[in-house]
Amino acid sequence: MAYASKKEDESGLSSYYNNKTTIIQEARVFNDSPISPRKCRALLTRIVYLLYIGETFSAQEATTLFFGTTKLFQHKDSALRQMVYLAIKELATTAEDVIMVTSSIMKDMQPNSEVIYRPNAIRALCRIIDPSMAQGVERFFKAAIVDRTPSISSAALVSSYHLFPLAKDVVKRWVNEAQEAVSAKSSSSFFSGSSGGGYLNFGSSGNSNSGYQPIPSTSYITQYHALGLLYLIRQQDRMAVTKMIQQLGGGKSGAGTTLKNSMALCMLIRYAAKVMEEDPNVQRQILDLLEGWLRHKSDMVNFEAARAICEMKSVNASQLTKPIAVLQLFLSSPKPVLKFSATRTLATLALTHPAAVASCNVDLENLITDQNRSVATYAITTLLKTGNEASVDRLMKQITGFMSEISDEFKVIIVDAIRSLCIKFPTKHVSMLAFLSGVLRDEGGYDFKRAVVEAMFDMIKFISDCKEQALSHLCEFIEDCEFTKLSVRILHLLGLEGPKAPQPTKYIRFIYNRVVLENATVRAAAVTSLAKFGVNAVDDGLRRSIDVLLNRCLDDVDDEVRDRAAMYLKVMKEASLADTYVKEESVFSLAALESKLVAYVNDADASAQPFDASSIPKISRAQLAAESTRPSTLDIIAAPATRASASPPPPTAAETQSAYVQQLADLPRFAEYGTVLNSSAEPIQLTESETEYQVTCVKHIFREHIVFQFNVSNTLPDTVLEQAIVVMQPQADSGLTEDVVFQIDSLSCANSPGIVYVSFKRDNPREYTTTSFQCILKFISKELDPSTGQPEDEGYEDEYQLEEVELSAGGDYIIPSYASFSSEWDRLRSGATATETFSLGAMESIKAACDSIIELLNMEPLGGTETPSSSSVHTLQLSGLVTGGGGKVLVRCRMTFSRGQGVTLELGVRAEQENACALVVSVVGG
Repeated sequence: MAYASKKEDESGLSSYYNNKTTIIQEARVFNDSPISPRKCRALLTRIVYLLYIGETFSAQEATTLFFGTTKLFQHKDSALRQMVYLAIKELATTAEDVIMVTSSIMKDMQPNSEVIYRPNAIRALCRIIDPSMAQGVERFFKAAIVDRTPSISSAALVSSYHLFPLAKDVVKRWVNEAQEAVSAKSSSSFFSGSSGGGYLNFGSSGNSNSGYQPIPSTSYITQYHALGLLYLIRQQDRMAVTKMIQQLGGGKSGAGTTLKNSMALCMLIRYAAKVMEEDPNVQRQILDLLEGWLRHKSDMVNFEAARAICEMKSVNASQLTKPIAVLQLFLSSPKPVLKFSATRTLATLALTHPAAVASCNVDLENLITDQNRSVATYAITTLLKTGNEASVDRLMKQITGFMSEISDEFKVIIVDAIRSLCIKFPTKHVSMLAFLSGVLRDEGGYDFKRAVVEAMFDMIKFISDCKEQALSHLCEFIEDCEFTKLSVRILHLLGLEGPKAPQPTKYIRFIYNRVVLENATVRAAAVTSLAKFGVNAVDDGLRRSIDVLLNRCLDDVDDEVRDRAAMYLKVMKEASLADTYVKEESVFSLAALESKLVAYVNDADASAQPFDASSIPKISRAQLAAESTRPSTLDIIAAPATRASASPPPPTAAETQSAYVQQLADLPRFAEYGTVLNSSAEPIQLTESETEYQVTCVKHIFREHIVFQFNVSNTLPDTVLEQAIVVMQPQADSGLTEDVVFQIDSLSCANSPGIVYVSFKRDNPREYTTTSFQCILKFISKELDPSTGQPEDEGYEDEYQLEEVELSAGGDYIIPSYASFSSEWDRLRSGATATETFSLGAMESIKAACDSIIELLNMEPLGGTETPSSSSVHTLQLSGLVTGGGGKVLVRCRMTFSRGQGVTLELGVRAEQENACALVVSVVGG
């Protein structure tokens, strides 16, 4: 096996332990008469070792070994009996018919059996019994949990913990015994005064339990196990958990606690932190408890309490004073584990409260030269986040000294800290760029090199003064880069930033070298980068040089490289193609594209027509980059693992849209409507969140129909709603006719939410109807019979008034979509156009007018025009798509503001369709 060391291989131990066939053959030793305890112990040790290193036995092999092992129950050797239980426990998961040894194990669980056997018997029984048998052994477990001997009590508590998922109702009845175990004033040891079967006499065969006198234990480990079981039983009852924490906490000072085991106190602190996070109302009381535990005699309790306070939500500077003082003491401790834990916690805290951590800077600077490089790494990253501009150069010199002594994982942390520091102190970019270029030449793995490259990318993006120098360093790096992914990313960046540089020609040599020397993937990326220089070149000479280089690429051995070269040679000759394939700043929204493709593939009738990409909204490349931005490694590594949320991440837009499409497709009536053109991005709340009935609405737009989906929740546990529907009354002359209503037959608190569908037919599908609906929830209310849980026969009709539902242009018919405004505005010159002037007297500023127009039209603001640069004159540019074949629509809002008259708006609209243009004008004018 891979786990064996080289020394074991050389001595022959590896083959001895890992020969499964030999072990199965030697199992005959279990049948010898008389039994040799020494041989049996050695064989059982080898079996357990094989299982530990990952070896597997077949069911037949495991069963043979299992029942061979059980024959050793009759022997009186205590050490052999312990190995028997250990082997039985490990083999029980694979062997068959293991339940047959239950009676033999139960004999060793009796109170009159030797103390050394009972813990092992309890652990083995937990693995063997069927969940239905848990009630039969209940009295044995209850007695063992409160036993005076710690080894017996701990074994019973841990076994109960493992039984809980299988027999919750039975284990929950042991809560009083667990409470007694956790609150015990004194505990006992497993050492026996006169028993012949103690741990210190392995060869003994004595079986008498008389004269056993438990002696007090100093570990109190039983409290740790009992607290874990107690929390497991009560975890669904927040009030019970809070009460348990307050009872065991020992008051504000923590001195009155009955918990004497440090691990039990640490676990209680974690439970307290979890309760405080879930219920802010108890924050004050639990914070007092945590501050009391900061003065405990145990270092681990002090640290756990300090960390819990530092990780509190919305913690303020005054609350951090005491825990930071405790952590500061740990920084000067001679124990490496205390220094490491304190620096790691302070590094995490410095992300959000650098000013509070700054008081520890002197102690942290002393740790930069610590022998433990992990401690030194966290110390330096914390200083980088809390230090001032004057200390940057000194820190950079100290970092350079030990970069070669730490692992890649910690190098990544250092580089990410410098990445953040670059943005914080841009004037210090010279020293930081010199450091990054230096480590880029050092040895290291992919993750480390990627972190350095991305740090340089950020400097190029945010610090214009260092752009040219950083690009030069990256060019030198790709000359000897062993990672294809990094080479491709750097070539892409050179294609974007190189043509804008004062001397773009100096980068072309490095790029063309990749065409000559690299693999096909890098060569293809280099061709694309060269083409961008040719398309964006202002110098005809440079354009001709690029043309020559691309022509040479036509002879490449790889298809992709040749095809790209041929395409870009064509693109360079036609400006329209260059605008589309090279200069285009927008890309399809991946979420919308996925949703449309899924709908297209699932629709059997859609294959007759080609896929229509014009209806898919676009986003800018900056938006795409923001969506896919890699989180900082500092955030990943320094994030507290114990506070990770167990809830799943929210669904993406694509997942939400796909779920709606699937729900509608499950109803044959709606499947006839065709493809969903658009669905609401977020459900609209139609009731208050505290009411007994909660309703939200989602609108689905089809070509000839509009479907309203009402998600109805019943929060009353003793009431059932039957035949629930939503009555919708549109305004007069709305152009909509009710088609069909799907009701909820029965809605209780348990099966909430239910869905009511109301469908309207559009009288004229080419018109974009905007109207509002009066909505009433109607149902038959029935009480639940407490004895049977079934609704009563008699009920009464009731209704519940809901908020109005608006069918508006923005959000229902218009989808935000990115575009290059100037080129698209010129392209739509020959399309539908409209210009209107409006007086917005109620607007107090141009910024307020911009926000209102964007919200009203639900269109994408372009070029940062959503933020006015002047308080008196501004032009807002918007882009969107109109569903149902309405095509692209652009809006130009020229605004002037004067005090007393408000905002004067000149609205210019250009669209591919006349009705789309009229829709936008009617919304603003409306």
